[in-house]
Amino acid sequence: MRQSYLKNAALLTGSDIVLRLAGMGLRIYLANALGGEGMGLYQMVLAVYSLFVTLATAGVSAASTRLMAEELTGPPARARGMLARLCAAALGLGCAALAGQWLLAPLAARWWLGDLRAAAALRAAAFGMPFMAVSAVLRGFFVARQRVGPNVASQLAEQAFRIGVMAAALELTAGRDIGVRCAVVLGATAASEALSAVLMAGFCKREAPRAFGHDRAQAPLHAGRRLWEILWPVGGGRCVASALHTAENMLVPACLTVYLGRRAAAVAQYGVLKGMALPLVHFPFGLLGSLGVLLMPEIARARLQADSRRLEALLGRMLKLTMYVSALAGAVFWVWGRPLAAALYGSPEAGGYLEILAPAMPLLYLESMVDGAMKGMGEQKAAFRYSVWDSILRIAGVAALLPRMGMRGFLLVMILSSLFTCMANTRRLLAAAGLRPDWAGWVAGPVLASGAAALAGWGLRQALAAPLGAGRGMQLLAVAAGGAGMCAACLAAGWPLGLGAELREACRAAPRERKGKPESSGHRL
Repeated sequence: MRQSYLKNAALLTGSDIVLRLAGMGLRIYLANALGGEGMGLYQMVLAVYSLFVTLATAGVSAASTRLMAEELTGPPARARGMLARLCAAALGLGCAALAGQWLLAPLAARWWLGDLRAAAALRAAAFGMPFMAVSAVLRGFFVARQRVGPNVASQLAEQAFRIGVMAAALELTAGRDIGVRCAVVLGATAASEALSAVLMAGFCKREAPRAFGHDRAQAPLHAGRRLWEILWPVGGGRCVASALHTAENMLVPACLTVYLGRRAAAVAQYGVLKGMALPLVHFPFGLLGSLGVLLMPEIARARLQADSRRLEALLGRMLKLTMYVSALAGAVFWVWGRPLAAALYGSPEAGGYLEILAPAMPLLYLESMVDGAMKGMGEQKAAFRYSVWDSILRIAGVAALLPRMGMRGFLLVMILSSLFTCMANTRRLLAAAGLRPDWAGWVAGPVLASGAAALAGWGLRQALAAPLGAGRGMQLLAVAAGGAGMCAACLAAGWPLGLGAELREACRAAPRERKGKPESSGHRL
């Protein structure tokens, strides 16, 4: 039985929230189990690991989603052939990343990280690369089929397995060297990636008869060229961005040290921002991440069929809902940022960062959503150029501002970076789609609704002053109650401003079979 778009969005949103909560819980557990030194080593290993993960997977999922969405509208035999070629390309990239990380682990540990204990962890993590790459292709196939159930099931099983194996391994290695304990943590991550790939392969085998029939695979038209046109700008852009991001992560503490005069204080400030404030800022994006994943194949189909009316509706809905959700999230963090950070971390500094970043959250969220839509529109080359320029400008801004302004300079760099990429990508997307800005629906409505929510939030914060002054448990309950009240106020204010019409349209969007197309053509929004 085929799933509706609304059910897919609910599954992806719910699973994303569960996975984010599990990830936050796992990070807290690791911090207690490994201690400060162990977490420091773990974070350094992740800096190198992320580079090779990018090499193995960057662009693969986007290529799979877009190319399979295109091929599933045509002969099933060619669609089967495209999936086989995508899996082969992913396996090659994954094996190359495995070999690179394995061979370079000692050199990276000695010369880059300055700690030989990191070598074992890097080598343990390398074994997950091929599995991760193949899983990315299979997940893209199911997204193109508008069937997200297998993706959700595999990710939940992967996270549960990772947490269980990590906990057992850390218990068995209690008292051992920190390098050994970090190695078993990264080894558990690699094992969980293998489990996920096996599950996705099983789901794909069961889905294949419905998607492709029983025809033998045929070579799709220009498969190599089409794949390369997506892989090199998307994958290349992410690889360059990952390398530049790693360079930025090394530069920020050094520049903060110049401003503060003490390395320990600089690392502590950066840790509060990166490890406490930013995970909270990105957490609400789970409400939008599923929308972006599901819209990408729909945008690709509308563009392929030259259906300008449908393309305009899809992009307009994405932009409007993104602005409503991000403006509400910004208002919530502006009002409740300090109490939330105090309840979770006992850190007023993290709360201050949340308040500063709150007005910029529409830029942060819109930047990510528009980037995904650009790939669906075939504008990945432009997105690549903007990403490279953004990374270069960020490094220049860090070097120029942080020694003079400290963390305030870094926050300013983050906000200006989001403003640049958001404006550049949105302008290019609207031009490519021939879409004119709807200032009333995309900006005025969300601003008014979030303003009403902020006023309601300040009133609730005054009314809940007593619980906010109690223990952490009562503080969390008060923040949850205040956030719920702000959501209700935003919904009530935004409903007559266009939000209600978009939600009603989304609820009426039932799956419809395209006339004359096989079942593999997928749903419309």
